[in-house]
Amino acid sequence: MQSEFLFCLGGGIGRPAYRRQARLKIEMYYVYAISSLGHNYIYVGLTQDIEKRIKRHNDGRERTTKFYRPFELIYSEVCNTRMEARTREKYWKSGIGKEKLRKIRDSLK
Repeated sequence: MQSEFLFCLGGGIGRPAYRRQARLKIEMYYVYAISSLGHNYIYVGLTQDIEKRIKRHNDGRERTTKFYRPFELIYSEVCNTRMEARTREKYWKSGIGKEKLRKIRDSLK
């Protein structure tokens, strides 16, 4: 059975009521890790637009990574909710997660 959400807008004296369908927006979050090409630095973050976010890092528009650019993407994963993405981000920022990211980075060289 498919659900459909409708909102009634308008109405009142002299105004006809009409219906407009609301579209459910599916949001996806990316957890990513980037590695500095010139320093021993790995940054982990989450975003909804991974390409735009990495471009911001490489353009120096992010304060935390500005001095370590340029970067390359070494890892990313897709999550269905922000809460799930935040949990995964915390894992990759932990000691065990960072160690795994270092191994991934070193295997790419």
